[in-house]
Amino acid sequence: YLDTLDDAAWGAASEAKPKFVSRSDPAAQWTGAMKGHAFFAYATNYLIDLDNAVIVDVEASRAIRQAEVGAARTMIERTQESFGLYPERLAADSAYGSAEMLGWLVHERGIEPHIPVFDKSERRDGTFERADFTYDHKHDLYTCPGGKELRSRQITYKNERPLVDEDGMVRCRASKLDCDACALKPRCCPNAPARKIPRSIHEGARDMARDIAKTEAYVTSRHQRKKVEMLFAHLKRILRLDRLRLRGPNGARDEFHLAAAAQNLRKLAKLIPPPMPKPA
Repeated sequence: YLDTLDDAAWGAASEAKPKFVSRSDPAAQWTGAMKGHAFFAYATNYLIDLDNAVIVDVEASRAIRQAEVGAARTMIERTQESFGLYPERLAADSAYGSAEMLGWLVHERGIEPHIPVFDKSERRDGTFERADFTYDHKHDLYTCPGGKELRSRQITYKNERPLVDEDGMVRCRASKLDCDACALKPRCCPNAPARKIPRSIHEGARDMARDIAKTEAYVTSRHQRKKVEMLFAHLKRILRLDRLRLRGPNGARDEFHLAAAAQNLRKLAKLIPPPMPKPA
């Protein structure tokens, strides 16, 4: 039980302490994901074949985004080891569009991410957003709407400082002299001496996901994602799995695997042709 809590889908998923802890089942997550009263719950994660809507793997996790992302990695690796299945693309919602997940898919697995990018760079105060700045891949710098450059390092320090912080972000900063003399400063950085833009070390994978989102293949993947949501709807409304009978991560894993097997058997029963009627 304790070894299970150290897995990426459980205790190692997040360092944040939960608001409440269940006395009867401490591994359950206090969540309000259903847009109603919060309750203790587990999450089931499916990896399906989009062509036939067949569940190829299932993983139980805590009901938080970080745990679900870790479960997706586990299922992709396990499916490749067990069945030799290597997906060309992965279709998922924006919860899986973090920079770390996209970087893992593109750089380590070579899988096309048909996933909306999890991005919080949009601004609502009327100032310039990160999309208004042009990035130069060759020289590794941004160019602002005023034509000035934002570099990861403007000056040379005597003691070299790391460019990447603990969150995997590189801060590209403009020169204070350029910002002070710029007429666009009220629309760029009115409350700061100079503008800075954070750039993830996985920004290349994020750019690839943004480019894929503009294609027809992405539109097809977005429609095919409904097959996954349909399985979750059947799980609750037809199989009536809205409450677990077993406690703990292992109990939740057992129930989710049995439910996925039942759903695959229902799918298999529909695919098998009925026997031909015998002549009288």
